[in-house]
Amino acid sequence: MKIEQLNADHAIAGQLKFIEGKGGFPFIEISNAKASALISVYAGQVLSFRPAGTADDLMFLSEKAYYQPGKAIKGGVPICWPWFGADPQGLGRPAHGFVRNRLWNVVATGTAADGDTRVTLGLVDTPETRAIWPQSFTLALEITVGNSLNLELVTCNTGTQAFSVTQAFHTYFKVGDISQTSVLGLEGIDYIDKTDNSAQKHQSGAVTINTEVDRIYLGVQGELVIADAALKRRIRIASRGSKTAVVWNPWAKISAEMGDLQDDDYRRLLCVETTNAATDEVEVAPDSEFRLVANYRAEQA
Repeated sequence: MKIEQLNADHAIAGQLKFIEGKGGFPFIEISNAKASALISVYAGQVLSFRPAGTADDLMFLSEKAYYQPGKAIKGGVPICWPWFGADPQGLGRPAHGFVRNRLWNVVATGTAADGDTRVTLGLVDTPETRAIWPQSFTLALEITVGNSLNLELVTCNTGTQAFSVTQAFHTYFKVGDISQTSVLGLEGIDYIDKTDNSAQKHQSGAVTINTEVDRIYLGVQGELVIADAALKRRIRIASRGSKTAVVWNPWAKISAEMGDLQDDDYRRLLCVETTNAATDEVEVAPDSEFRLVANYRAEQA
């Protein structure tokens, strides 16, 4: 995948260009009147999104992230598909599926009438993917960079049998200080606590983080908000096609044990994930599609 050819085919003058990124991966740089963004074609992963006139990125991206074939990039918006979490069949396949560690295709780029920049990345099944997951599919990630960052993950079943997926936008948000950060919109909802043998618990009040947190919230409706007092901002998360949400922070011990995180990175990150997880499994019929949508918008607090 040569940078020169990608620019010849898909660059937009003054707005979008392809560069050689870390690890030699092709990256897409976007800068328009509303925002800037950085996207890795490897993994189909948004790495950065910063609204114009703001000092801080919405995304956390680890300074120790791996940029190697077969490895996931720690930060931004990794795509978990066609399963979220451990291999659902216990066959030893990688956690969170197989699309976050392979090169995607650049399908299209363009500019909307309102000046937003659009990128579509895609994958299709191959003999290699069918050996991992024996289904015929096309997968598209539609990215729109404007006043907000809009992501649409479109699963198309091109086979003759229905299949089921779980999936996620495993989004790493940058926060100023985790001790001054809370998540609003999950009050009164039950969740599965993955740090306590998947016990089901009830959320009372806003979500705050003072230890390792790994929770799947059930029956999620409406907008979620990350209230970040240290950076004096709120990040609004709107979603469609999702009934669950995951909140994750590794806290000190796991952060120190991870080779692709700094020991204290847990203080600067919070994953709030738009998911189809746990009981929120999606069946996709032959010749049909399913669309998972997440929209991220920052505002001053």
